[in-house]
Amino acid sequence: MTSPTEIPQRPATAAPPAVLLEQVRRTYPNGGGTVAALDGVSLALAPGSSTAVMGPSGSGKSTLLNCAAGLDVPTSGRVVIGGTDLTGMHPDAVTRLRRERIGFVFQAYNLVGHLTVAENIALPLLLGGREPDAHLRRYLMAAVGLEGMEDRLPGELSGGQAQRVAIARALITRPAVVFADEPTGALDSRTGAQVLDVLRDAAATLRQTLVLVTHDAHVAATADRVLFLADGRLAGHLDAPTAEQVTARMTGLGR
Repeated sequence: MTSPTEIPQRPATAAPPAVLLEQVRRTYPNGGGTVAALDGVSLALAPGSSTAVMGPSGSGKSTLLNCAAGLDVPTSGRVVIGGTDLTGMHPDAVTRLRRERIGFVFQAYNLVGHLTVAENIALPLLLGGREPDAHLRRYLMAAVGLEGMEDRLPGELSGGQAQRVAIARALITRPAVVFADEPTGALDSRTGAQVLDVLRDAAATLRQTLVLVTHDAHVAATADRVLFLADGRLAGHLDAPTAEQVTARMTGLGR
């Protein structure tokens, strides 16, 4: 991977939590009543940390990610990104904040078919009326193993290559926080491991906070901390986890 010293670094200064949730609740209509996908979740994630979110199906993992990333609005509670409270913000302001300070990597690559690899990577900046930093784009393409593929179209890429484009696109704006929803779920184990290494190494180099949802204990074990959800509530955590510890905890949640 390209040396971290080849790109400007974020200054190491005291900062508020990168992501703060306070008593976040998200309900949805269900027949004549409501169902709580999130039920009073509070957490604080430090800048530069990596956190995996796990839980049984329907536990609220994706809802947590969407609320934390400003893609969904909580029914109640607060979401704060890098000191900016999203509560009551106009949707246009939230969109600008997401574009400038948040990166997304999802299982569905969402690449634009008629744009080249280089154009897909630069798309978030172009949508915001900004020119891409050519040096950073070259660095990211090298970091994710896409050198020489600048002019390829998405239809000419493998699944692993497409996911690497999605990672570079998520990082091109130098966001403070990167959210990833099952980023290796559609990949074979070898390619998935490579893509995860790229995501973690690039985020570490750029001093970004990484939050990922996964069902894979080995993926979760690469994070600094694993948060467990059950029935929309936090059900514990593990620091410096091993895959065996994660598997045991998940087995307990499934009982």
